[in-house]
Amino acid sequence: MSLLFSPVSIGNITIPNRIIRSATYEGMAGEDGTVTTDLLNCYQNLARGRVGLIIAGYMYIHKTGRSMKFQTGIHDEKMVPGLRKLTDTVHKHDGKIVFQLNHAGRQTEKRLIGETPMAPSSKGRDPANFVKPRRMNDNDMAKVVEWFAAAASRAVSAGADGIQLHAAHGYLLNQFLSPYFNRRADAWGGSDEKRFRMMKSVIVAVKKEMPDWMPLLVKMNAVDYTPGPGITPEIAARYAGWMEDLGVSLIEVSCGCALYSFMSMCRGDVPIKQLVGGLPFWKRPIGRIMLRIMAGGFDFKEGYNVAAARIVKDAVKKIPVAVVGGIRRLHQMEEILEKGDADLVSMSRPFIREPFLVKRLFEGRREEAGCVSCNRCLAAAATGKQVKCYYRADSFR
Repeated sequence: MSLLFSPVSIGNITIPNRIIRSATYEGMAGEDGTVTTDLLNCYQNLARGRVGLIIAGYMYIHKTGRSMKFQTGIHDEKMVPGLRKLTDTVHKHDGKIVFQLNHAGRQTEKRLIGETPMAPSSKGRDPANFVKPRRMNDNDMAKVVEWFAAAASRAVSAGADGIQLHAAHGYLLNQFLSPYFNRRADAWGGSDEKRFRMMKSVIVAVKKEMPDWMPLLVKMNAVDYTPGPGITPEIAARYAGWMEDLGVSLIEVSCGCALYSFMSMCRGDVPIKQLVGGLPFWKRPIGRIMLRIMAGGFDFKEGYNVAAARIVKDAVKKIPVAVVGGIRRLHQMEEILEKGDADLVSMSRPFIREPFLVKRLFEGRREEAGCVSCNRCLAAAATGKQVKCYYRADSFR
């Protein structure tokens, strides 16, 4: 049997194959963050499609940490019954589901959260939202740790098989870890050890809310692709070793930031028409210019995080490492595992197009994903639409 379709342990749980559905914004929750029928159907199909591990994303832990209008919430006890339906739906089909917990930090807007977004440092305005965040104080830091812990408790109550902390893509935990975003010179920044303090505090607090059997995962950038120096594979490897020492069970390696370098995260086509159509009218002219500059500069590349994942994997002692980004072909997946570059492979966009992809690969029906990286699914997210495959769609309806 192919190594790809062999079981693997993540902490104290075992999954049937080494393919992960990487956490993906679905745009299917209610405006109050509640689980909907559309969301349940999305995850039911993934479970029926035999995905080894499904990571549900990305759930906001507090109203200040919300970044999208139809994002799933885990910020209130009222969310738990709906989230329980989500886990029950996956478990009914023998699937395993991990909840990804996230706080947006500066990557949100005042109109969405009702106040000025906060961040480790207040320097600069984000290029898309033009937001200048307020600098967090010690009380803010303590609250964030509490919010993550409370959300973890809700995940346990909802029956999740594990928890993943989102420390990638320019969100709050990534902001603390990154030298680009974290310009502090106090106990929370100024060195790798101090920039890691928030991550450490959250890991410790979250694990206290989790039963011993439940694995804690982390999604982490190995490259930030920010305008100035950010996280590098070498810094990421150092962080990974510290995370393992704190009891993290798996690290998923990614890259890029949603507002500063979203095309570095996904690669492929730049759907200018669809992206511009979702902008406020006053943003459209500059948006069209910026997107035209980007077009052709982020052509699809296979396995663009694999080399960085290998550096991270070499830094940990025992825990598995997963890699996401540009993985499409069965042969490529098997090669990544056989070479030891990673222990599991993660995909996002391929599952948007084909929730039954793993089942099809296992049965030998075609050897690559149908996703062509047109990125219209990402444009849908940016324009408030449900995240589905819109390949060949001229516009969103």
